[in-house]
Amino acid sequence: MKMIVGLGNPDKKYIGTRHNTGFTVLDRISEDYQIPVRERKYRAMFGSGYIGGQKVLLVKPQTYMNLSGEAVQGFCAFYKIAPEDVLVIFDDVSLDVGQLRIRKKGSAGGHNGIKSIISCIGSQDFPRIKVGVGHKPKEWDLADYVLGHISAEEEPLMKEAAKQASEAVLVILTEGIEEAMNRFNAKKEKKEKKPKEKPENGTEKTADEDVPDTALTAGGIPEDPGTTA
Repeated sequence: MKMIVGLGNPDKKYIGTRHNTGFTVLDRISEDYQIPVRERKYRAMFGSGYIGGQKVLLVKPQTYMNLSGEAVQGFCAFYKIAPEDVLVIFDDVSLDVGQLRIRKKGSAGGHNGIKSIISCIGSQDFPRIKVGVGHKPKEWDLADYVLGHISAEEEPLMKEAAKQASEAVLVILTEGIEEAMNRFNAKKEKKEKKPKEKPENGTEKTADEDVPDTALTAGGIPEDPGTTA
């Protein structure tokens, strides 16, 4: 069994905010594969079904972002799900709006939800889909930015990102994460390649460098509002 977790905050006031991108994508997955997320267990909303012939759990922790790991740990323990079978979807301010970045594993990179999951399950070796919400403007506080609502201009890009992320889930489950990384990470990265440089020996080379595997900019964000955040 695989578990797909979308991260966000449960209150209605957070609907449509950048930090609730994981919830938004999970809702799209629920719709695309006809898996209702209506049941409650381990401080989360969840649903079960099949994607590409694989039995899956769709999980939306209701703990507030900073305690997301408590819900994930509960499902992992009960269903005996290994870290590598937990796919986490969340917002990333180091990526352009709507850009996807799929990774096999990695550090929390300052993201409080990922930090909580790593702490609770005792491993950072779980795959994830990062969805870009854009870089924080210099004059903004990071918490205000991620807890702010997606703008009308950004909305079409985020809807397309949710569609692409849903398709990426199917590829991960049926063809493997390497194929998904090649297919979905490359879409934006190809557009961002730097011009080729020509060294003295005349052999062309590219000046590309992979973006560091971080979820949020240095320092993370302050704790989310709410009694348990």
